[in-house]
Order: sequence, then structure tokens, then C-alpha cells
Amino acid sequence: MAAGVLIAESLRTGAVLDDLSLTVRKIQRSASGNATADQPPVWTLIFFDIADAQAEALADQLSEALADAPVWYVDLHTVQETFIVFPNRVIRYRRGDPQGRADAEEYGRAHGIPDSQLDWPT
Repeated sequence: MAAGVLIAESLRTGAVLDDLSLTVRKIQRSASGNATADQPPVWTLIFFDIADAQAEALADQLSEALADAPVWYVDLHTVQETFIVFPNRVIRYRRGDPQGRADAEEYGRAHGIPDSQLDWPT
């Protein structure tokens, strides 16, 4: 089973995610503690699970739904793979691969995501 976290505020206005076969495990609303000046200070975190076989399709769908100003990402991972989903871009790598993680972090930094937010599980 793949697991992920979506920040509701990261969805672009008008985005629709439908025909999803996922399980919402938890919804949490909390102060981010590290929001940038162009992000809201309170975030709604949606923790979810989805079948491994559907992870890639969900990552692609999320990449089309994320707002690009400010840039956000979604962390989605299986036991073996990590998907870091940015607006119109998915970086996929084997879990534990330091180069794959470095590539995703570099992409995030280049698009304005601060290091304090590049904190997905290894």
C-alpha cells in the first residue's frame, strides 16, 4: 500500500481529483510553522493510502492539480519507491536512493521551496 500526504491548500483553484480509489487515514489542520510569505500559515493535511499499482496514476493526476504559485509538492511513497509530485512534474526514485532524493530536493529548491519544507520520509 502506498501512503502520502496532500496539503489541501496546494491544489490550484478549479482543480478536481475524481475517480480516486484511496483511503483517507487522517485529516489534520494545523499551523505550518514554516510557511513562506506567499503560503497560508495554516494548512490542511490529508493523509491517505492507495494501492501500489495506482500510485503512478495518482501522482500524474496530482501533478496536474497542484498550484504553481507558490510551488507545492505531494509526498507519495510505496515500500520500494518515492514519488515527489510537483506541479506538472513527478520525480520518482527508489526509496533510500540519495541521488534521487537530491534531484527532487534540488528541483524543489529551484522552484522556491525552502529546505525546511523538503522534509518527506527517506
